[in-house]
Amino acid sequence: MLTSALRSGFRVTGLGLVLLAAPVMAESEQDPWEGFNRSMFTFNENVDRYAVKPFAQGYRYVTPDLAEQGVSNVFDNIGDVGNLLNNLLQLKFEAAGKSFARLTFNTTFGLAGLVDVATPMGIEVHNEDFGQTLGFWGVGSGPYLVLPFFGPSTVRDGVSMPVDWVADPVGYAGHVPTRNSLYGLRLADTRSRLLKAEQIVSGDKYSFLRDAYLQRREYQINDGAVEVKYDSDF
Repeated sequence: MLTSALRSGFRVTGLGLVLLAAPVMAESEQDPWEGFNRSMFTFNENVDRYAVKPFAQGYRYVTPDLAEQGVSNVFDNIGDVGNLLNNLLQLKFEAAGKSFARLTFNTTFGLAGLVDVATPMGIEVHNEDFGQTLGFWGVGSGPYLVLPFFGPSTVRDGVSMPVDWVADPVGYAGHVPTRNSLYGLRLADTRSRLLKAEQIVSGDKYSFLRDAYLQRREYQINDGAVEVKYDSDF
């Protein structure tokens, strides 16, 4: 009874956010704004090609592997704050407990997150964000949307981003230069992790990334319990 009531409340609230942003679209019309999205995609590609990617490549070139892994571990540890909150919002108490354990062990024994001691202990990551939380409570994704600078998204994921920002500890760094430096370092770390992954992109890059993003989000929101569909030639 309580879970049903909570689901209904979150569904109404989240649906209201989606309706404010865009009309509800049919499932078969996931990308009705393709013209706009392709323009934003081209803009983002140019920003990445001439600024972000060279920045990430330079970061990887000058940073020792051990230090680079330590930076990644720190930001993964910071991310467990949002994981903990969203697992609680989804009533996934076991996952929330593991996120709390990861955060505790990695912050203390892992030297503020520099060393990931939780994974070898068998405490796995449960990545969740507020877009997944809205999806868990029944809010539809809305149309596919490419955001300037942020890239692939949906209406639901786009309107949920401010909540993720509020849950991000980096935003509470009181010293502005330090906060901006952390944002820049996280950008370099995130983009450098994708340098190898981008090699698997084939065909129309826009369509490839759109389909990959939508399928990945469906997988995440359903905790891997998704229907596998094969075409007639499989």
